[in-house]
Amino acid sequence: MTPDELLDAFHQQIRLRDRDAEEGNVVERDGLVHRNYPADPTTPGAMIETPEGLGADPDAVIARQRDFFLERKQRVEWKTYGYDDPADLGERLAAAGFVPEELEALILGDAEVVAVDVDLPAGVTVRAVESGPRLERDLERIADLHDLVWPGTRWITLRFGDEMRARPDLVKGCLVEESPGGPVLCASWLRLVEGSGFGGLWGGATHPEWRRRGLYRATVSHRARLALDAGYSYLRVDASPHSRPILERAGLHQVSTTTPYVYDPVGPGTT
Repeated sequence: MTPDELLDAFHQQIRLRDRDAEEGNVVERDGLVHRNYPADPTTPGAMIETPEGLGADPDAVIARQRDFFLERKQRVEWKTYGYDDPADLGERLAAAGFVPEELEALILGDAEVVAVDVDLPAGVTVRAVESGPRLERDLERIADLHDLVWPGTRWITLRFGDEMRARPDLVKGCLVEESPGGPVLCASWLRLVEGSGFGGLWGGATHPEWRRRGLYRATVSHRARLALDAGYSYLRVDASPHSRPILERAGLHQVSTTTPYVYDPVGPGTT
């Protein structure tokens, strides 16, 4: 498919159908707003999207969502895309107290294009993270790496582990290592989106001492094969500035941007 066709398929299959909602979250519509959140307000993972726009009074809609999560005392992320309406959505969110985080590229493409052999340094291997006797140790090692690269994100790895145990057919891990007893050099996840043609590439982290040596690219290829084997033809990535060029060289396409806006009613500086 062309980049425009990929974006349309992503919008129809993922955004309009709330396919990004995490397993177990409350999923509901409030007018044009699509939101999903853990029932326990202390659990991270509340999300808002508005793939159908905000209607005639955007500020009132934004204030209503802010107040909903203020009452719950729950941190929420409003996930915006570069093509969302209104065009000044980000400015309106910021005016309502939402704080923008890092701009990312929305990358889409054909899994078959990406699933090619990638050379790795001698002695280094890429493999799947699978259920079995070494799963718990693998998760701890991956969490160590993610916490090194992105301090404070250990819980994200552990949540992916929970998803993998619950739905091993949809959530699969991938790591690069020199030995099973040593540190994980690169790790990432594949989340297959049931009822769609897309597999999402998430959590790619590379040890600082092993960057620019093809490790992340190898996990992209490995996960593309896993997606194809499961019957999913397309890949989706919310890419950082570091991973975007690698993904584009691999044959994927930037079709838009995405920026999270966070409202934290119990965080510092919130009234």
